[in-house]
Amino acid sequence: MPLKLSLKPGETFVVNGAVVRNGDRRGVLLLENRARVLREKDILRPNDATTQAGRTYFAIMQMYLLGEVDGPAYAQTAEALAGLLAACDCDEDRDAVLEISADVASSSLYRALSRCRKLMMADARGAE
Repeated sequence: MPLKLSLKPGETFVVNGAVVRNGDRRGVLLLENRARVLREKDILRPNDATTQAGRTYFAIMQMYLLGEVDGPAYAQTAEALAGLLAACDCDEDRDAVLEISADVASSSLYRALSRCRKLMMADARGAE
């Protein structure tokens, strides 16, 4: 089943490491095979990774976009996950980090990103 992306005018997204920008009109893109895709709203820039959850998200995002499941990107992610786990102050957050770690270990990187995004949103709500 193809992945259907409905794009806003000028919206940026990444496909297998290539940055692509939609034209000046709404558009629809169908991806017929597996690809590593992130929409603009899901891309975290290095300067915006200011919390431990953000640094972890950024590390996982790098693994995902590069298509790497080991090597330096994995080491950076493991270090970020360890820091995130150490920063957790409740069992619910610890469990979430352990689920993210399991996703990374099984190469389910998009799922790990989704779970990590939830932690980032919880951090943002807690900071308010």
